[in-house]
Amino acid sequence: MKNKWRILKILVTVILFGFLLSFSLQRFSDAPMEQVSVNLVDLRESEKVYFIDEKEIKNLIKKSNPTKKIGDIDIPALEKKISRLPFIDSANVYLNLNGRLNVDIVQRVPVFRLNKNGNDFYVDRKGNEFPVSRIYSHPCMLVTGNVKKEEYIPLAELIDKINQDPFSKKYFIGISKVKKDYNLLTSEGNFKVEIGNLENIEFKVKGFKTFAEKFLVFQDQNKYTKVSVKYDNQIVTTLNPQYEGNDSILTVRKKQLAKIPELAERKQEMIRKKTE
Repeated sequence: MKNKWRILKILVTVILFGFLLSFSLQRFSDAPMEQVSVNLVDLRESEKVYFIDEKEIKNLIKKSNPTKKIGDIDIPALEKKISRLPFIDSANVYLNLNGRLNVDIVQRVPVFRLNKNGNDFYVDRKGNEFPVSRIYSHPCMLVTGNVKKEEYIPLAELIDKINQDPFSKKYFIGISKVKKDYNLLTSEGNFKVEIGNLENIEFKVKGFKTFAEKFLVFQDQNKYTKVSVKYDNQIVTTLNPQYEGNDSILTVRKKQLAKIPELAERKQEMIRKKTE
């Protein structure tokens, strides 16, 4: 008999608890959504971006929930909609027990800005393209030329290496691609640094840095139009014909080139005489 009373008490308690829980959940669902918190998360302190406006996200939430009731919020759908915005890398949407709706947003961070076939857009570390903004312009490396999508990530890695080195960050201000070759544009002088493809990048940049620190700093940098490090273990410079100090060098070189046919003819004459 005692066991029956005990089972009955447990059963009544469970039913009563279920009723109260159902009532509380219904009341919670019908409660108005009064508080929305938008948190813009910066993964790196040095890479703050301002593409997203908190007001814009709150307006999107209002449109997604016209009844303004907590129970009518479709959190997975809302999270997916926010994540689809072009400037957003990821979004996390959740409710607190007090009814506050929280939205944590990680924005895309541009590594470079690409001008390609007349179109201008940003590219992040993952190789994602996204448009430039009307309200915010992020300071980053400008790249021009027909860069292929499969080159985005290696190019981003190159730019990260440049940004991490004080010398390179100060020296290189842009990148251009001409046909298949990449060139680093410099802040000093009117020359470009030809690196060719995106292989062995660290070795090439290190080679130019050594050349610049041990030789180029003692030269007038307007003397060159190009410094090439695209070939293994070689640094090839191209003189600027407009630079006054190069006149004599270029004149001597032209004279030497002019003598090549004459020297070749003399060599052939000597060979002919030996064979006679």
